[in-house]
Amino acid sequence: MERKVVDVKDVVIRFTGDSGDGMQLTGTLFADASALYGNEISTFPDYPAEIRPPQGTVSGVSGFQVHIGNRDVKTPGDLADVLVSMNPAALMANAKFAKPGGSIILDQDSFDEQGLQKAGFKTMDPIQELNLQDYNVIWAPITSLTKESLKDSGMDLKSIVRCKNIFTLGMCYFMFGRPLHFTEAYLRKKFAKKPDLIEPNIKVLNDGFNYAHNTHAIGNTYTVAPAKQERGTYRSINGNQATAWGLIAASEKSGRPMFVGSYPITPATAILEELAIHKNLGVKTMQCEDEISGICTSIGAAYAGNMAVTTTSGPGLSLKSEALGLACIAELPLVIVDVQRSGPSTGIPTKTEQTDLAQALYGRNGECPVMVLAARTPSDCFRAAYYAAKFAMEHMMPVIFLSEGYLGNGSEPWKIPSMSEYPAINPPVIESCQGKFKPFERDPETFVRKWAIPGTPGLEHRVGGLEKSPAGAVSSDPEVHQMMVRNRATKLAKVADCIPELEVYGESQADVLLVGWGGTYGHLYTAAVQLREEGYKLGFAHFDYINPLPKNTAEVLGRYKKILVCELNSGQFADYLRAKLPQYKYLQLNKVQGQPFMVHEIVDAVKAL
Repeated sequence: MERKVVDVKDVVIRFTGDSGDGMQLTGTLFADASALYGNEISTFPDYPAEIRPPQGTVSGVSGFQVHIGNRDVKTPGDLADVLVSMNPAALMANAKFAKPGGSIILDQDSFDEQGLQKAGFKTMDPIQELNLQDYNVIWAPITSLTKESLKDSGMDLKSIVRCKNIFTLGMCYFMFGRPLHFTEAYLRKKFAKKPDLIEPNIKVLNDGFNYAHNTHAIGNTYTVAPAKQERGTYRSINGNQATAWGLIAASEKSGRPMFVGSYPITPATAILEELAIHKNLGVKTMQCEDEISGICTSIGAAYAGNMAVTTTSGPGLSLKSEALGLACIAELPLVIVDVQRSGPSTGIPTKTEQTDLAQALYGRNGECPVMVLAARTPSDCFRAAYYAAKFAMEHMMPVIFLSEGYLGNGSEPWKIPSMSEYPAINPPVIESCQGKFKPFERDPETFVRKWAIPGTPGLEHRVGGLEKSPAGAVSSDPEVHQMMVRNRATKLAKVADCIPELEVYGESQADVLLVGWGGTYGHLYTAAVQLREEGYKLGFAHFDYINPLPKNTAEVLGRYKKILVCELNSGQFADYLRAKLPQYKYLQLNKVQGQPFMVHEIVDAVKAL
C-alpha cells in the first residue's frame, strides 16, 4: 500500500479511555512533544465527574484533546482529525467529536461482548450502530501487542497492561511525525528512581511507533511544521500554574510576603499545590479545614501586611461571601481566585462553565462592590493574577479573579516574560503620621486609604465588620454610613482610570459586534477570523475587566447595530450590560453544557442574525 506524507496546517487529536487508562498523561506527552518540536498547541483535558465510576462505563470516560498547528492556535479545536478510543465506552461517549472522514484508533481487544454491553451498545457492531462507516477505523490489538512487547520485561501483567497508553502514543507519533526523543527523555527522568521501568516504557513507545509504521491499516501520515514564533524562551503552562506564578511575581514586585489560606476544591486545588512548592520564594500556604477559615485566615494575613490570597471554585465562593463582605468594609487587600465549574451545588465538578459571574458581582449582603476581572487563555492567567494582586494592594480592596476549569486545566505555549515588562506595584503602606492616625482617611484622587501594618508605633487602629467613621470609630450614624458606602463605591469606580480601554478586533464600525469575556476568547477570536475571511463585516470585543467596565465601553458598543454576547451561562454578562448600559439591545448566545463553545456554534449564530 502506497503511503503519502501530507503537510497540514493543524490537526486535532482526542485521546479517550477509562479514567485509569492514562489518557491525561498520553495527551500531555503528545502536547509537550509537539510544543518542544515548535508547534503551537492548545489542550483541553475532559475529566469524568464521578470519583470512582464503574470501569468500562460511559460515566467513567476520561478525555484529552490536543490541537497542534504551524500558526496561531487559539482553541483545542472543534472536532478531532484522530480519535483514540481505548474501549467501547470511550467510543460511545466521543464518536460525536470525530471529524467526518477522520481516523479512529480502537483497541480491538476491549471490544468484546461484555465491553460493548457495559458501554450501552445494542449490537456487536459499534461502527454500524454509530454510523461510522465513512471514517478510517483502525482496529489495533493494542493490549495484546503491549503484552507481547513487554513479555520479557519482568513486569507483572497489571503493570504491563497499564503501558498500553504509551504503545498508543507511539502509534500517534508515527502518524504525525512526532520525534520520540522528547518523550524518551521524560521517561528517563520520571523513572530515575525506578530504573527497571525506563527501558520497558521506551521499548513499548518504540514498538507502538514501529507497529504503526508497518501496519497497512494506517494510510497517509501527516506533518505539521513548526510555527514561526517571537524569539524568546517558551514553555508549556496550564492556567492554574500560570495563576500561581502570577501571584508569586506580584508578591515579589510589591515587596509584600504572600499568604494563601485555602481549602482544596476541584478544579482550583492545583493552584494551592503549586504555591505550596515555593516556600523558597517566601510563599506561606495554609490548607484550612473549610472555605470560611480559608478566607478568614487570609483576611487576617492582609491586616498583618501580607499579600493575601484565597483560592476556590463556585461552591467555595458562596461560603466565602460573608467574609468577603468583611474584607470590603475593612478595606483590606485580598485576591479571591475562583476557578469556575458547572453548578449549582456540587453540579458537575470537573466540567467548565462561566456561571459564577452574577455571584462575583452581587453575591454578598449590603452594598458590597468588589472588583471583578477575568483571564482569557491559560497563559493569560499569569497576567490576570498579577493585576488582580496589583489592584487589590494598590486600592486596598478585595478583587475577584475569575478563571474557569477550561483555563485552569488547559495548557498552551507561553513566552516567559521579563518582569521588567510588568508595572511596579506600590501598596499604600504608611510608616508614620503626624497627629492621630485616621485609618479610613482617603487619598482625594483615588479614595484609597492607607495600609497601616499592626505594631507600627503611632498607627494603632481597629478594623472589623462594623461600620466606622473615617477616624476609625464604630459608628451607626446614618450620614456616616451613607458616606462610607459611597466612598467605597467611588474607590472602585475610580479603578476604571487605571485599566486599559476596550479594544476591538476587526471592523471598528459594522452590523455585528461579537462580545465575550473570560475563557471564550479563543473560540470567539477564531470565529471572528473565519467570518471575516468569508466576507462578513464584524468586530469582536473581549472584556478582561468586568467591574468596573473599561471607560470606553459605551462608545464601542454604540458603533454596532447588533451586539451578540456569547457566554457559557444563561446570560449573566448580557444582563449586567443591560443594567449598566440599557440604551443598547443585546442578543445572546448561551451554552450551559459543561463544555466550551465550538467555533462553528459561534459562526452559525452570527450567520443566523
